[in-house]
Amino acid sequence: MTNTPTITTDRLILRKPAARDVDTVVAFFLSDRAAHVGGPYTLGKAWRQFAAEVGHWDLLGFGMWAVTTKESDQIIGLIGPWCPADWPETEIGWLMFEGSEGKGYAFEAAQAAVRHAYEVLGWETAVSYIDQDNKRSIALAERLGAVYDPEAPQPKPDQPCLIYRHPRPEPDGSVEAYA
Repeated sequence: MTNTPTITTDRLILRKPAARDVDTVVAFFLSDRAAHVGGPYTLGKAWRQFAAEVGHWDLLGFGMWAVTTKESDQIIGLIGPWCPADWPETEIGWLMFEGSEGKGYAFEAAQAAVRHAYEVLGWETAVSYIDQDNKRSIALAERLGAVYDPEAPQPKPDQPCLIYRHPRPEPDGSVEAYA
């Protein structure tokens, strides 16, 4: 297992999700905002999805970070490495919560997550699985330099999605500092 550190960027802190985040994350999964990730969920499924986020860390030593601003420990999204046992490839996933869009937070955090996956976790490849109707996520993937890969294997063949492949970042170290 890898001991994934907290990552600090110019404006954000990416940390392991904690019990204090459950209400915000569950509220996201219960809302219409979760439509692009299979929601809205029932309360039980929303709670179990948050438990899976936390459990991913315990099982693999890494996972999607709780994204917060440096000014507040309130979670504004989940972004980072994600690879359940049945995923065909290693993924960089992202979920941004209401009020956090349009500020560049997702780009800043996802850029740090991609760099971490390649440079620290040693991933050879990273993709993002995106609902075909999720225009914001497609735009983010493309802004990150990811390229649509129609030949990549689907994570859920009965629910096809778009798969964007992330390039290996340049080793200039300009994205984040590790705590």
